[in-house]
Amino acid sequence: MKICVLGAGKMGTWLTDALCLNHEVAIFDTDKSRLKYVFNTQRLISLEEVRQFDPELLINAVVLKYTIDAFKEILPYLSKTCILSDIASVKTGIREFYENSGMRFVSTHPMFGPTFANLKDLSEHHAIIISESDEEGKAFFREFYGSLGLSIHDYTFEGHDHTTAYSLSIPFSSSLVFAACMKKQDAPGTTFQKHLNIARGLLSEDDYLLSEILFNPYTYEQVENIRYELKLLLQLISSKDTDGMKQFLKKVRQNISK
Repeated sequence: MKICVLGAGKMGTWLTDALCLNHEVAIFDTDKSRLKYVFNTQRLISLEEVRQFDPELLINAVVLKYTIDAFKEILPYLSKTCILSDIASVKTGIREFYENSGMRFVSTHPMFGPTFANLKDLSEHHAIIISESDEEGKAFFREFYGSLGLSIHDYTFEGHDHTTAYSLSIPFSSSLVFAACMKKQDAPGTTFQKHLNIARGLLSEDDYLLSEILFNPYTYEQVENIRYELKLLLQLISSKDTDGMKQFLKKVRQNISK
């Protein structure tokens, strides 16, 4: 398949690397410097070159803030048979764009970052495929993600945003608050060090990616729940309520039991 990846950021370049052995792949970015270390892939710097490449599948890998604008800019240079695709971490507004475009589309979300994840072994990671997508597009990504060992899940657009608000915004927010309270430790405990490593991994991700997750319209409710539980914990600590603490710990153990 002829595939054009839009945006030579971390995810865009990872996608070209993962796809180029089995497909004819090109990557488009107006910033030539970002294409310097892209190999086994055609490097495109003008929209006219995209037209000449004539992709069968366009994967939009620019940051969420510019995803729809990038689609609108490149749309006149694509054939009507090209399948549009995004990997956005928040789908708000994307469904409406696809519906108005009149083009076939497939929306997915690889739920890992190229900085934090071990890209040589993705067997413990997950990917979401949006169920309203084109059947051919879904089949392509099901095969692609499956070849990487990812666990694949099907959600609607709305279901996706609900799920990512829960599964990503809670750990993101918790890690950010932990890091915000940080001070130098000469002899950190084991638990502290594990949390520190998680926070460092999270903060090595792109600021736009973190913002995308936290600006999900369903994130606020999840962070509000963190505040509620933290307030309850503070009350137990303040009153030294041993029985209450036992009940609290019993509840959280049940929450995380397999």
